Amino acid sequence: MKRMFYTIVAAGLCAAPLQAQNGWTPPPADLIARATRILQEVPVIDGHNDIPSKLLEFAAGDPDKADLSQPQPKLHTDFARMRAGHIGAQFWSAYVENDSIPVHAALRQGLREVDMAIRFTRRFPDVLELARTAADIERIQKSGRIASLIGLEGGHGIDNSFAALRMYYELGVRYMTLTHNTTLSWADAALDLPRHSGLTEFGEDVVREMNRLGMFVDLSHVATEVMVDAIRVSEAPVIFSHSSARALVNHPRNVPDRVLSMLPRNGGVVMVTFVPSFDAKGSMEWQARLDSVTDKLHADLDNDAEISKKVEEWTRANPAPVATVATVADHIDHVRKVAGIDHIGIGSDFDGIDFGPTGLEDVSKMPVLFAELLRRGYTDADLKKIAGENVLRAMKQMEATAARLQKTRKPIVRG
Repeated sequence: MKRMFYTIVAAGLCAAPLQAQNGWTPPPADLIARATRILQEVPVIDGHNDIPSKLLEFAAGDPDKADLSQPQPKLHTDFARMRAGHIGAQFWSAYVENDSIPVHAALRQGLREVDMAIRFTRRFPDVLELARTAADIERIQKSGRIASLIGLEGGHGIDNSFAALRMYYELGVRYMTLTHNTTLSWADAALDLPRHSGLTEFGEDVVREMNRLGMFVDLSHVATEVMVDAIRVSEAPVIFSHSSARALVNHPRNVPDRVLSMLPRNGGVVMVTFVPSFDAKGSMEWQARLDSVTDKLHADLDNDAEISKKVEEWTRANPAPVATVATVADHIDHVRKVAGIDHIGIGSDFDGIDFGPTGLEDVSKMPVLFAELLRRGYTDADLKKIAGENVLRAMKQMEATAARLQKTRKPIVRG
């Protein structure tokens, strides 16, 4: 399960009123109304939502069994709430589980997830349409529908095959996260032991072939040295589909300042995420304390039920740091400070997390975040860039790079 990597225990986090949680209170109604008007002009392009995995896991691969045209209170996403949140384009994550690697099932699982995203999109033609280009996104939004895009989450999904990478592109995949949480034979992952000090020669060729195809290189989940290598090699803007700022929360999944400072030259975009453990200050320290307590309990006790009971008691007495709309906005502030306003987007990770930050509980709450930014002095033009203009600009640059490279560079045939 993907969400096991976002470890913050939920017990007791939502019991206190908003005022008591990090001192954050919702923006006033006039700012929410202003943010809503802005998002009506430039809807949100969200970099990461895990509905395909949810449909495969809980609906047996049948979109009718979790019909998003109807309210879905057990999910973060349904079409009514997407409309309320002014989602104009959504990258659906085709997540490839790390456990698929040792059993040689990654390619099959990646195709299964992409197939689910495509079938799900086609199931609701009045609401969704598959987008392959930036122009498609703009056209679909003007039609009043939501542009569906696909991101392959985990480079192991290509099974070391450039032919597979090209076929994913033909199916509509427009970004690939180079790793998930497992280091590959060609790239180090953020949450695994490094083996290559970055990208291998094969990994650099993966980046080059993605540039030639017109597929975003997504650097969420990769080790810092892979970020640096990929930006050095890439001739097109990169993205971080769902990451925040490491200077605020020292989580390996977040982007360090040395990498943020490289984005203006590259043109890339950090799509700031809503994962609570990536956003709430003190999360890593709290997790270390919990791990220490758990390790000691396992050393002292051999009763799993008793260990679980004592862990629950500890978490009730020591609640996890709380992520709110304000903490997400803090990460946006930091990315703006280091990389600039032109390099910020939104990558929620809804339905890939157990719960969102306070005030960002589901996709309908996007205007609240943008109202918080208005309260901090962001302009209407700033919000439009963050909502979607930055990603569209980067995508158009990426497509222009591909058009240029296809005139001079042949497909890589090895692998």
